[in-house]
Amino acid sequence: MYSTVPFKGLVEFSPGFSPRSQISHVVFDFDGTLSWLRHGWPELMCEVFQRYLPTTSGETGESIHDLLLEDILGLNGKPSIHQMRLGAQRLRERGARSPEPEELLRQYQELLAAMIRERTGAILSGQARREDFVVHGARALLEALSRRGLTLAILSGTIEHQVKQEAELLDLTRYFGRHIYGGTADAVQSSKRAVIGRLLREEKITGEHLLSFGDGPVEMAVTKEVAGLAVGVASDEEQNGSGVLQPQKRKVLSAAGADVLVPDYRDGAALIECILAQ
Repeated sequence: MYSTVPFKGLVEFSPGFSPRSQISHVVFDFDGTLSWLRHGWPELMCEVFQRYLPTTSGETGESIHDLLLEDILGLNGKPSIHQMRLGAQRLRERGARSPEPEELLRQYQELLAAMIRERTGAILSGQARREDFVVHGARALLEALSRRGLTLAILSGTIEHQVKQEAELLDLTRYFGRHIYGGTADAVQSSKRAVIGRLLREEKITGEHLLSFGDGPVEMAVTKEVAGLAVGVASDEEQNGSGVLQPQKRKVLSAAGADVLVPDYRDGAALIECILAQ
């Protein structure tokens, strides 16, 4: 479809998809979209909530897990405190004595930090390759987009200095230059909506020139609000490069208005040709 290069894996197009040769800027979410350093983070959140969540009548552990996972991924792209607030609400709905969202966040961040330290240490010591922690096919896609002269940006909900450190660790900084944005103390001004608006103004472009890639509904919705084209990356949190569209991600990305859905970037070359009609 739209490409002379055949797709090797799963690629889903929305009924309203059409190519855009005018695209000049490409925005990427970071975790789960480019970086696989945090893979498995939704399960860590589930683990924290399930410490306190009793099984109620008529519910199985699997059904509660699926409910929590859908809640978590439905807020993917927003600061983690949003998931903690909803998680606390789910706990209280089931009669559990939930800690405050801030305490749930502390517990989650503790688990996440330990996991990242272990993976970072493995890369720095040579026990693991940094490519193992880059989403399958992402580097080839970035190289191809850079060769076309497009302006690339990272736009993440993760704390900005951590995004920059991890991008450097994975040798991704060189593709983005100064255009690496993450969360700051000013949550409003560092939101994805605010940063995309600022990027459009500063670069003197309209949304029709914008292409975004992300594994969360926030970047999909914001991109569509400004009339950009959104690619949902329903990346597998358990096996990098499995080629499988993660079911809950697929559901929330589609609902948020994704124009295209992919599991990773194995079809990066064909996808670029298809989107840019070149």
